[in-house]
Amino acid sequence: MWPSERARVLPLARPVVWPLRPTQSAQSTVELLPDGRRRILIRHADLRGVTPEMLAWWFAHVEGDVEYASRRWPRYLVWHPLDHVAYEVVKRTAEGRVGPGARLHVVEAFQRNPRTLLDTFVDVERIDAEVAIIARNVLGRCILRLVNTFQPIQSGTRYVTQMTIGMPNVAGSLGANRVLRSRILGGATALAWARHHIEEVGNLEHFLPGLFASEA
Repeated sequence: MWPSERARVLPLARPVVWPLRPTQSAQSTVELLPDGRRRILIRHADLRGVTPEMLAWWFAHVEGDVEYASRRWPRYLVWHPLDHVAYEVVKRTAEGRVGPGARLHVVEAFQRNPRTLLDTFVDVERIDAEVAIIARNVLGRCILRLVNTFQPIQSGTRYVTQMTIGMPNVAGSLGANRVLRSRILGGATALAWARHHIEEVGNLEHFLPGLFASEA
């Protein structure tokens, strides 16, 4: 399911112990491609103290707990203390890991608005120190791909996100992509997702270095 038309009851928010990054901290663009797909591009402010190796480890180890606000919390709920609802690995690789071929179930509500509830399954395509890619596939067709790229810099990592909504083929350009654009993060919901994503990426500065040092 994509942003629900029905209001849902959200779990209690976690304490917020650090400032959330403002939308203006990143450079964001939304464009319509010639074949009708929508592309959202976000160039985040640099992540200080977070290396690409930490990010590769993180996306393969979102499961588990972390010490936060004087107690143990699921890592996914700490990643965005307000918007994240649930995270589950429903399919693992043959080695039992989260990597290419794994499937994830994620639930989140942008800006804690029950009407922007996102409840969906995504497939992991790639996770390493250069990029993390997940995709939403329906009947063997990719209708959404989220690509996060990492570039090492002196202070940490330069992080760029690209989300593409729609099918890159003739069927998509003949009208299917217009429907997909309206049903997947349609209208103002795309901007709500961008704000959420800028915040969650920025949050990694505050807990990932310590978690990586203790567990990786």
